[in-house]
Amino acid sequence: MEESFSLLATLRFDPFLETLSWNNDPDGLPSPYLLLSYQFHRLATCSLALQWPSKQDLTFTKLKSACDTIVRNVNGAGPNNPLRIRLVLSPVNLTASASPIQSLRYDPTLPSFFDPVSNIQVPFEPILRICVDTQPTLNTVSTKTTYRRPYDDARARVGMPAVGVPPRNGVALDTPDDVILYNTSDAIMETSICNIAFFRQGRWVTPPLSSGCIAGVFRQWLLENDRIHEAPENDISMKTIADNEWVLIFNGVNGCRLGRAWLRE
Repeated sequence: MEESFSLLATLRFDPFLETLSWNNDPDGLPSPYLLLSYQFHRLATCSLALQWPSKQDLTFTKLKSACDTIVRNVNGAGPNNPLRIRLVLSPVNLTASASPIQSLRYDPTLPSFFDPVSNIQVPFEPILRICVDTQPTLNTVSTKTTYRRPYDDARARVGMPAVGVPPRNGVALDTPDDVILYNTSDAIMETSICNIAFFRQGRWVTPPLSSGCIAGVFRQWLLENDRIHEAPENDISMKTIADNEWVLIFNGVNGCRLGRAWLRE
């Protein structure tokens, strides 16, 4: 990892989230921010481990205030349009930015109930096409930071732009929606922007942190609520993936999404 980096958190603001009983703030009140308390805990824990001065100042109230401020700046006094919020915590300050996203249409945890064996119809559309990287990825860590080179390199290898960069000449027909990363032991890690799970022996299983994947907040929620289970080390490898098999991907902005693995020659 590069010497200079900041901690990074991306999350969703969406008034729809206030209708979901599992997405409350620590005070028990409904929150329009997806798993904000989980985001706070991760940032606080990581900054403490790094012995940054900001660890003395970061509180849940401060984090929520930064989110509230950016929402007001973007939405103004008009409708509360859904936003993707990007929080960057450095040793000296916390900054926030936001961009519009589509509103949720359903509880973003529901795809984790999908059983590819017994479910005939798929209730969640669109189904994403997730290809496998063409080479192993090095130098990833379990902490989400502003150092994104390994992930952007993986996206570039399969014809995808870096996150936040629009395609120059439109989207090619064979461009995937995301790319699956694997390490030098051929163990699956994650995608370029999500954690991932595979349906094995009647349940969704996700690679362990030892694979090199990020300890995502939605991954943590799904594990705590027995929606997914952590696989043994190196259990989910390149040789276990079948072309077109179902995958579950998840992050702190979109929640869970269903996709199909794509093994390109």
